[in-house]
Amino acid sequence: MLNIAAQEQLLPGDTLQAKWEFAQEAGYGAIELRAKGDLHFASRLEELKQARKDGVVMPTVCVDMLHFFGAFDEDLRRDAIAQMKSQLTVMAEIGGLGAQTPASYGMFSRRLPPFEPPRSEQEDREVLLAGLTELGDHARKEGVTLFLEPLNRYEDHMVNRLEQAADLIRATGLDSIRIGIDSYHMNIEESDPAASILAHADVIGHAQISDSNRFQPGAGHLDWPAWLGALHTIGYDGHLALECRLTGDPAEAVRSVPAFLKRSGA
Repeated sequence: MLNIAAQEQLLPGDTLQAKWEFAQEAGYGAIELRAKGDLHFASRLEELKQARKDGVVMPTVCVDMLHFFGAFDEDLRRDAIAQMKSQLTVMAEIGGLGAQTPASYGMFSRRLPPFEPPRSEQEDREVLLAGLTELGDHARKEGVTLFLEPLNRYEDHMVNRLEQAADLIRATGLDSIRIGIDSYHMNIEESDPAASILAHADVIGHAQISDSNRFQPGAGHLDWPAWLGALHTIGYDGHLALECRLTGDPAEAVRSVPAFLKRSGA
């Protein structure tokens, strides 16, 4: 049985401890944190340490920033890398597993005008490899993992499919970088999501979940038995972190997910 987590903003409660109480009662085994920029996540360190002492399980964090390590502007790239290094360090200090980030988000899409980005594919690759290597080295030193998340073509023009993320990760030669898969993006980009999981099993390290329409699992048409079955086949023993919008009553929507996933094979 896979361990299901919920991102903190989806859980009712004013503190991580209150959110954890709800999460456990609802069938979750962990909370995935969210990390804003401007070193906001580092400012939460004492809060996170206390939550850990109180038994809150917080294995991963997902970034919630305005720019990322693949940005066109060098200053924005350097800031994103500094932010990610800080977030990886915080996760190490609270005994977490790692942090998930895309290469970019909302920066450019080849599916919208002007269609051609200001940087060539080779230049994109050089920037991504440099950023990943620097972040991967930092993660290795801290004893945590950087999870690279492929986004769909409308949100990022560089890393959309698992094969692209896997190629970059293998090129760095670092075991401290893994793919953080996301069922929603995979539903758009992968011709066969289950087959993609099987093909890149050696570099998958984390999983986020939402349905085909970005709502909670069960609210769309994603083939959950196939997707979850592929994770079982590769022996994935990490978390399934709920990252989605919610339909209906928010608390009940969150409550519905663990039972739905178990019926689907989680």
